[in-house]
Amino acid sequence: MIFSRLNPFRKSPPLVPVIRLSGMIMASSGFRRSLSMASMAPLIDKAFSLRRARAVALLINSPGGSPVQSALIYDRIRYLSRQKNIPVLSFVEDVAASGGYWLACAGDEIHVNPASVVGSIGVVSAGFGFDEAIGRLGVSRRVYTSGERKVMLDPFSPEEPEDVAHLKALQADIHDQFIAMVKHRRGSRLKAEDGLLFSGAFWTGRKAIELGLADQSGEVRQVLEDRFGKSVELRLIQRPRSMFGLSSGAGGISASIAGAGADTLIETAIERLERSRFGL
Repeated sequence: MIFSRLNPFRKSPPLVPVIRLSGMIMASSGFRRSLSMASMAPLIDKAFSLRRARAVALLINSPGGSPVQSALIYDRIRYLSRQKNIPVLSFVEDVAASGGYWLACAGDEIHVNPASVVGSIGVVSAGFGFDEAIGRLGVSRRVYTSGERKVMLDPFSPEEPEDVAHLKALQADIHDQFIAMVKHRRGSRLKAEDGLLFSGAFWTGRKAIELGLADQSGEVRQVLEDRFGKSVELRLIQRPRSMFGLSSGAGGISASIAGAGADTLIETAIERLERSRFGL
C-alpha cells in the first residue's frame, strides 16, 4: 500500500492552469486591481511553464478598457501557446465585451454561459465639455503651447470639427485592428455580416454562439472534465497576496496604502459604470 502511494511510475492526472482575467483593462500603477500586461505577465508565464499542463484556461469577466493593454495580454498568451504547443480555452463569465472580447479571442475555443454578455467590437471615447460652464462663471481659459494642435479636444475649449475628425480617424484605425484580429482568430466560424458583428453591438452568450463569436456554452470544470477526464486538476494561478511590495517613497507606506485605496475606489467606480452599459 505504501509502495502504491510512492510509486514513481504512477501516472499523474492531467493539469490545466487557470488564469482569471477579471476587471477593467488599463495600464497598472502597481496597486491597481485592473488588468494590464505588467500585472498579468507573471501569471501567464507561470501558467505556461507548468510541465504537466495539457491546456491553459482563461476565466474572463471584463467590460473592456485599453486596446493596447488588451493587445499586449492577448499577444503574450498567443506567443506562449505557440511556443509551448499548449491550447488555450476561454470561459466567459458575466461579460467579455470590447477589450474583454479581445482577451477571449486569445483562446482557441470560447465557451460562454447562455446569459453572458459578449461582443461590443468597437472603439469609444467619451468626455465632457465645460467651455460654456466656465464662461458663465467668469473664468477664462489660458493655455500656451508650442504646437497648434497640442490641446485638441480640450474639455474647457470649444470643440473643433477637425479635431473630432482626427479622433474618429484614430478610432477607425484601432477598430480595423480589432476587426482583423477577430477575423484571424474566428475565421470561418463567424456566421454574420461584418456590418452586424463589428457594429459595436453586444449579445447574450446564446446569440454569440449563433453569430460565431463563441463556440459553445459550458462551465469551466464541466468542460475540462469532459475533455481531460474526471481526474483533471484545475490549478488557479493567482497574484501573491503580500504587503511587502508596497512603495515607501516620500509619503511612506501609509501614504502608499492610502493612494492604493484611492486608486481602487476610482477603478471600482469606472468598472461599475462600464458594466452598467451591459445591464450588469
